[in-house]
Amino acid sequence: MRYSFHAQGHPNVTSAHKTTFEVTMDPEIGEAADCIIGVSSEKSMLNFPEEFKKAIAKNNSSIRVVLTTKNAYDEIKGTGNVSLSLDHPTDIVCRKSDYVCSRTLMIKSDKAACDLNPLLIEDLSKGEKLNVDIIVE
Repeated sequence: MRYSFHAQGHPNVTSAHKTTFEVTMDPEIGEAADCIIGVSSEKSMLNFPEEFKKAIAKNNSSIRVVLTTKNAYDEIKGTGNVSLSLDHPTDIVCRKSDYVCSRTLMIKSDKAACDLNPLLIEDLSKGEKLNVDIIVE
């Protein structure tokens, strides 16, 4: 199953966070928001189809997030969990840890913001469009 949407980069994207990365519907972020890589997302987890949410919210479901800008891409792998509510109205967070809250899309991510392709982050810090593809297997 695949779900795709767009977000935007922002001048304050630093991608320095060591345990998470986030895409948000919020249009602005501050300089301290070092996990946020995309703003003004056209979708939140509330928009995910129910069948898609059910596939994610299974223990050890395999999830891939593919991030693409005009000059770069990256692929992040993680897992789902039965405790994921997938109902946050604005934020989508991928975590290296097992921590689960309403903002969590996946846990046990193999990358955080600081691990992402530097060319991707360069595009995002210039405000380029971000394509987000979430694939559940």
